[in-house]
Amino acid sequence: MYTIEQLVMKAKQDGASDIHLICNLPPKYRVDGVLENMTEQPLTAQDCVVYAKSLAKTEPAYNEYVKTGELDAADTYADNRCRIHIFRQQGVPSVALRLLSDKIPALDSLGLPPAALKLPDMHKGIILVTGETGSGKSTTLAAMLDSINHTKKCHIVTLEDPVEYIYTPDKAAINQREVGKDTGSFASGLRASLREDPNVILIGEMRDQETIETAITAAETGHLVFGTLHTGSASDAVDRIVQVFPEGMQTQIRLQLSMCLQAVITQQLLPKKTGGRVLAAEMMVVTDAIRNLIRNGNTPQIANAIATSAAIGGQTMDQALVRLVRGGLVAKEVAVQYAHEKDYVKKNC
Repeated sequence: MYTIEQLVMKAKQDGASDIHLICNLPPKYRVDGVLENMTEQPLTAQDCVVYAKSLAKTEPAYNEYVKTGELDAADTYADNRCRIHIFRQQGVPSVALRLLSDKIPALDSLGLPPAALKLPDMHKGIILVTGETGSGKSTTLAAMLDSINHTKKCHIVTLEDPVEYIYTPDKAAINQREVGKDTGSFASGLRASLREDPNVILIGEMRDQETIETAITAAETGHLVFGTLHTGSASDAVDRIVQVFPEGMQTQIRLQLSMCLQAVITQQLLPKKTGGRVLAAEMMVVTDAIRNLIRNGNTPQIANAIATSAAIGGQTMDQALVRLVRGGLVAKEVAVQYAHEKDYVKKNC
């Protein structure tokens, strides 16, 4: 049985993003988006318990897993920061372990649209990074905050579950708070953050009405707020935020959101022709026209507004996919598979 250190070291050497430890299966890791066996020896139930106890670190933490069936944590193994999720399946612990980058990458190294590189220069409003699990949202946000850290004398407060990337303060003062350890919830931590004299606030996930409502208030009162949502497009992100609220509040929320939302980046990671993965990103820069669409509830028209906003840096996901195919980075059939409007991508590649 390999130790966690040994598994992380092998995953790191082979360029894997995630490790999965599941009873009756060999340890697996995700390389270029595909799950592969790390060894051939299946794990026993006892092996899984040993791994879970090792990753939980303390008896109270392991007891929390036993009580609730889940435990989130983050730690460093083989000199690599990892996000850890322990969960129970069929009475036995399973582990999903995400390898985070050794260092926070430079914002201009991620392959984001040029307009995204200007977002850290903003002083107030809401900036959302959306996409499915594993699409690189955390990395993009970390790169944005670190850009601010190296360029602005300001106070950054993050609310994370768990803390993933560790920032080294440069020009900025930084407080990183972990939900469940440093504060009870995103909502309570966010409310408290408004009394902590922040300039920039990161919300790991905008999950509920109270968190979203407080985030909008923070943006309205002059703070720069970064947050994530699990949505596949900018228009879906707007709808998701509005639909969290009761019907009687939705008109008011649309009005407030239209005034404070600055940009939405939606991400996907695609397999490259040459191996590895490459980022495809939709970029919505909120214009007056888009503010009107949000205010009036015409979110289905947002995609068209983004498509015609290239002059200020906007691009739809399908436009991003076409660029990747034309640049020789992604095969046409792969781009079509990830497209929103498949006929558009087929026609323009």
